[in-house]
Amino acid sequence: MLLIAGLGNPGPRYAGNRHNIGFMAVDEIHRDPSFSPWSQKFKGEISEGRIGAEKVLLLKPQTFMNASGESVAAAAAFYKIEPASIIVLHDELDLPPGKVRVKTGGGHGGHNGLRSIDAHLGREYRRVRLGIGHPGAKELVSPYVLGDFAKVDQEWLRPLLEDVARNVGLLASGDDAGFMNRLSGAGAKPKDKPSVGAVAEPKAKQKGASHIRQARGAAPQRIPTSGPMADMLKRIFGKD
Repeated sequence: MLLIAGLGNPGPRYAGNRHNIGFMAVDEIHRDPSFSPWSQKFKGEISEGRIGAEKVLLLKPQTFMNASGESVAAAAAFYKIEPASIIVLHDELDLPPGKVRVKTGGGHGGHNGLRSIDAHLGREYRRVRLGIGHPGAKELVSPYVLGDFAKVDQEWLRPLLEDVARNVGLLASGDDAGFMNRLSGAGAKPKDKPSVGAVAEPKAKQKGASHIRQARGAAPQRIPTSGPMADMLKRIFGKD
């Protein structure tokens, strides 16, 4: 049996937070009709179903992030699931928005949910790191992860969650590399825009060219052969 746990904080107050992307991913997986309705057990919400030939338990710990390990460990103990058969989906500050990496073991990187699971189960479980980007300064991390995704984030967030659910069969079968390759992982890329106040330089103008050089390429002016201007020019320069 495989245990797939998504990390987050319970309740509507936190539902749209960046910290809850693990919950969001598991909710998307749960849309598969093979899974049972959510029920309360092991200090969390659980659902049983199948992904391919693999029997799977989905779990959303309701202990709040910092105590996620209590719920994951309780479910693992009841079903006798070893750490190698546990997959944890969580937010990752050190990846750009929309990027995904899968790893087994390693440190918690300051993530309190992983820190709690490490304390209860050790480190040899698989982690699906869902990139949310970094706010740029350590003191901004807490309000950033506990803040909601912006409207523009939906451009990459929704396709990412759908890709995770669509390709979770590869993850269940142990094909972590195949899973990562299938995900778009493109992230949010702003469209190229000119700098504010920038003025496009005319194509015909060469940088650093003098007015005389710029004029050399201009079409030659025609000399009038009739009319008042032509008569004046003949008087000044002669008939030729």
